Amino acid sequence: MDGDTRTYGIAAVPGDGIGVDVTTEARRVLDAAAAAHGFALRWTEFDYSCERYLRTGAMMPDDGVATLAGFDAILLGAVGFPGVADHVSLWGLLIPLRRAFSQYVNLRPVRLLPGTTSALAGRGADELEMVIVRENAEGEYSTLGGRHNAGHPGEFALQESVFTRVGVERVVRYAFDLARTRSKRVCSATKSNGIIHTMPFWDEVFDAVAAEYPDVAAESCHVDALAARMVQAPDRLDVVVGSNLFGDILSDLAAAVTGGLGMAPSGNLNPEHTHPSMFEAVHGSAPDIAGKGIANPVAQILAGAMLLDHLGEAAAARAVEAAVEKVLAEGRVVTPDLGGTATTAEVGAAVAGSL
Repeated sequence: MDGDTRTYGIAAVPGDGIGVDVTTEARRVLDAAAAAHGFALRWTEFDYSCERYLRTGAMMPDDGVATLAGFDAILLGAVGFPGVADHVSLWGLLIPLRRAFSQYVNLRPVRLLPGTTSALAGRGADELEMVIVRENAEGEYSTLGGRHNAGHPGEFALQESVFTRVGVERVVRYAFDLARTRSKRVCSATKSNGIIHTMPFWDEVFDAVAAEYPDVAAESCHVDALAARMVQAPDRLDVVVGSNLFGDILSDLAAAVTGGLGMAPSGNLNPEHTHPSMFEAVHGSAPDIAGKGIANPVAQILAGAMLLDHLGEAAAARAVEAAVEKVLAEGRVVTPDLGGTATTAEVGAAVAGSL
């Protein structure tokens, strides 16, 4: 942030496909919120993307991490493009940034928004509000391992998971601190009945941290049973904490039961603010509809609200959320996925105009 003017430097990485479309509208809304709340956002745009990979052989330049390190936050669009394997974008951009900036919490708020319908019959908004706290820097997403005897009958692949005490404890502690601001309930996703080393370790650390929070109700649940509970009894869940893989899967399931990935934002957080945090929609780049003006920008706009909240501009963040809810509840300016005829830009303009 710059001096007394409350000007924040934000890196915009629109990415590919509809990432470009929805990031444009998120920026429009965030600028309107900033103007209404007495601060400014100084944007710098970068072309880090799969399309850049096809041109240059790299998702971002060698100094990409160092360049982004100087910003207060990053707004990331979806990445993905035909001809580029998913693991290229993940390991060429997302994971390097998450790890270089110690973004060890992936935070995914999940709730049923006005104007949307849950896939779960008979469930209302009061029963469908939770937040997934996903470990974001280690766990099952590791480069340790390899493939051996390639092309032979005895070919095999070995993939190692990495769980450190520091890594597990910090994300679990974040979940308990968050729960204290909500309903004081935390559920840990585990699989210690089948995964013999890492999951019992995760459980032990979870239990040790839980003992420091006697005011918070804590439980552990096997991840398969937890997935079933999200469908059968979502009202029994509030803060859910899980490893990198479990958190990834559960957060998509949670988004699906509340209307789909197109409405779900996420934040890759460095809670200590020693590095920039990065905010993005959960959905993909949908290159088949890119540039057609029909992509729903709500998830990216809500990711922008998370960005403002992380910067300390809580009032502006709440105003953006309220503006989104107003537009969705009215139902007049919504994109085709919600049964409307509005364009991506029209939705962005409507939300900005409601601030």
